[in-house]
Amino acid sequence: MACQQPFFNPRLPFTGCIQGALHEGKTITVTGRVLPGSQRFYVNLQCGSRGNPDIALHFNPRYDESKDVVVCNTMQHSKWGPEEREYPASMTRGANFTLMFLVNRDSYSLIVNGAHFMEYLHRLSSSRVDTIFVDGGVEIQSIAFSNPAVTPPPPQPGYPVHPHSVISKPIVMVMLWTLCSQVVPYKNIMVGGLYPGRNIIVQGVVNHNADRFYVNLRFNSGVAFHFNPRFDENTVVRNSLLKEQWGPEERKGGMPFYRGQPFTVTITCDTKCYRVMVNGVQMFSYNHLMTLSSVMV
Repeated sequence: MACQQPFFNPRLPFTGCIQGALHEGKTITVTGRVLPGSQRFYVNLQCGSRGNPDIALHFNPRYDESKDVVVCNTMQHSKWGPEEREYPASMTRGANFTLMFLVNRDSYSLIVNGAHFMEYLHRLSSSRVDTIFVDGGVEIQSIAFSNPAVTPPPPQPGYPVHPHSVISKPIVMVMLWTLCSQVVPYKNIMVGGLYPGRNIIVQGVVNHNADRFYVNLRFNSGVAFHFNPRFDENTVVRNSLLKEQWGPEERKGGMPFYRGQPFTVTITCDTKCYRVMVNGVQMFSYNHLMTLSSVMV
């Protein structure tokens, strides 16, 4: 099944088509920031985009009530059903977030910043859902889609591995910026190279017994940016491989990854550095040692 390209930095209100509609195993990942003065915002998974369509899932964080709360509901034939409320909202004003909708046979799993938030049972068939709609006090950075890998593709050629970067237990699943499920090791060409403002999104689930995994942004003869969470050292290492030699490691910034847990890494190319968000939270920056345009893999 073909992968749908993400929507990046859409203006609100935003209406986007979900290609192929929803089906079991499909995920939609929304990354963004709640505005500091936000009263409410919402994400709708709905059946069509014209008129007054049925809404299979209305996800609505509210900050204007006595407690911050997320309200979920379904609208059918222009009538809302009973609300389901979840406290706390887990998406605070002024903060970045990653929101994932995972389609199950009987429900949607809602995952916020890498942690399970709630289940919402289907009231309308998910196969009818073909549109996502977002509005309110929020900035959206990306809306991305992934389909389950029914038949895994053959392994892609891996990167040359430095002795200090061996992955003894790689991540189970990686979805690079097109957000198609891939086996690892995985390698692909970034058409057009990197440039300020371009985002690379990596989603996956860490093996329960993982020691390390890494993401490399490569150029012809080295690694411009090596991003290497190490569970056996409880740190994330950043480095570059230039002229066949690794530079000094950067290790500060904490360890935001957990064995057995899903994650979303967003690498944003800035004019002077890479900025790395993990599960919607800005965690690391790494100054460029190579020009962005030379990075292709």
